[in-house]
Amino acid sequence: MKIDRLLSIVILLLNRPLVQAKELADMFEVSVRTIYRDIDSINNAGIPVVTYQGSGGGIGLMQGYRLDRNVLSQKELADIFNALQSVSSYGGEEHQLLMEKISSVIPPSQTAAFRSKTTQMIVDFSPWGLMGPLEQRLSLLKEALEGNSVVSFEYVSADGRGSKRIVEPYTLVLKGQSWYLYGFCTERRDFRLFKLLRMKALVKEQEHYVRQDIPLKELPWSDGWKEPQNTEALTLHFPAWGKHLAEEYFDSEELQPDGSGGYRLTVHYPENDWLLGFLLSFGTALEVLAPEHIRRRLGELAGGVAARYSSSLAQPEPSAPPPPARM
Repeated sequence: MKIDRLLSIVILLLNRPLVQAKELADMFEVSVRTIYRDIDSINNAGIPVVTYQGSGGGIGLMQGYRLDRNVLSQKELADIFNALQSVSSYGGEEHQLLMEKISSVIPPSQTAAFRSKTTQMIVDFSPWGLMGPLEQRLSLLKEALEGNSVVSFEYVSADGRGSKRIVEPYTLVLKGQSWYLYGFCTERRDFRLFKLLRMKALVKEQEHYVRQDIPLKELPWSDGWKEPQNTEALTLHFPAWGKHLAEEYFDSEELQPDGSGGYRLTVHYPENDWLLGFLLSFGTALEVLAPEHIRRRLGELAGGVAARYSSSLAQPEPSAPPPPARM
């Protein structure tokens, strides 16, 4: 974008006495003529940029002109760098380029301190392993957002109902540990939040839309998008041999020693299918002590799982495969 390039040129001129037009053209991958047009735009904005002729010439700010360099402090630049670093973990090449530009304007005497600030905390949203369907959906939705393109997809709601949706995408939202698309659903004639993992057959359509000005400062996905759910107080117990699971999934302040090396704790969760699946995922390392109706329901589900695999359990264990042959 032109405004990004203009800002980058101004920052470079603040940190360097002279810059060659050809160097700027190569840096921003534009023509020298475009750079000179950018210089005119900067001059028209009230920042006096001049061109010095000769072998030692170049483009620089007028001598004696001072621009407030504290518009962005080094700490603020480091914060922006860290934010870009976390977003670029999902493959944003343009963010990587902007991070390089920010690094290039840090004076050499402050490079070590800046590097220290930008490596004290790293947030990486990308999952372990190779790029999968989720990353492919994110990439396609980013393209649709940049081009104001309508998208279509098959969607399965939380209660298992499937539908075909045509949506005008507005915002990608990372909430909790899941990605969502906030957009205008043409079928419901209203804004909706769609979980990317529940999408199938995602397509960027040829149709375009005019983006509305929506008040995202109110964070419409914080409260209004989901139906209120009643929470249930659960008393859980982890034996000593399973305490590492409790320490991995629950806050240490919630864990109370049970006197035999294990933990007891009380947590509050909405009572739904997700809760039952979450509790069952701990296997025999977790016992729900209360409430009784959750214990009973978990027993029924565990019994159903055991019945499904009972035929396999009745057969003898297969012998271990032979070791691979040596080359």
